[in-house]
Amino acid sequence: MTNPTYRTGLGASDADHIWLLGHDLADDLLGKITFGELAYWMVTKRRPTEGQRALFEAVLVALADHGFTPTAISARVTYLSAPDSLQGAIASGLLGGGSRFLGVTEDSANFLHDVIDGLDELPTDDAGWDEVARIVVADTKAAGRFVPGLGHPVHKQGDPRTPRLFELAREHDVFGPHLSLFEAIGRVAEEVLGRHLPLNGAGVCGAVLADIDFPLGVARGAAILARCAGLLGQLAEEIEDPIAIDMYMNIDRNTDYQPPTS
Repeated sequence: MTNPTYRTGLGASDADHIWLLGHDLADDLLGKITFGELAYWMVTKRRPTEGQRALFEAVLVALADHGFTPTAISARVTYLSAPDSLQGAIASGLLGGGSRFLGVTEDSANFLHDVIDGLDELPTDDAGWDEVARIVVADTKAAGRFVPGLGHPVHKQGDPRTPRLFELAREHDVFGPHLSLFEAIGRVAEEVLGRHLPLNGAGVCGAVLADIDFPLGVARGAAILARCAGLLGQLAEEIEDPIAIDMYMNIDRNTDYQPPTS
């Protein structure tokens, strides 16, 4: 009877070596590639171009931390409750990655991809992209839905990450159709919606991932990978300068208790 085998193209090891993506980890990779390059390579199973590497790492930096977001608060308060479980605190923060925080990157990437996939041909100039964007924004509004990546609860006049990511994509020659469409949405959204909603950085990150050929099925994973570093920083700071106890005590001591009347 033949023993079953289990395929992987990622990592393996024997008594003397660790293999990763077909390379000797110690001799070929350590000290020679960045973590961002490795992460892209492992997910796509192809080594990124210099432009893809630079923009993927820019996405990781852009999404790592954004202050006391719910993900950071969750991680800190969980650590307060279970300081013996650093991994649990990080996991609690990552589990909050959804449609409002972190998940916007994935939602934007898929939204843009679906629009582009439905075009018979790609526009060749800004005017053409603007026309596509007007139709997309209007149709999305008529359907009672929101364009993912439009608007930000803090950066109401403009997300500082957005122009820089566009600039980097152009500098590294990876500015493709997803970024072109998203940029056009930013130009026409106010005209169609009647109010100013800036393109947020998480949405631009989704467009970047789509244009650098990052698999969209795991696009949220890129945001989670980035935020994992941010949460580790939040917890390191919590250990040195704890504030979670203040969060807890403030809520507990200011509870407006209103039991049901029936």
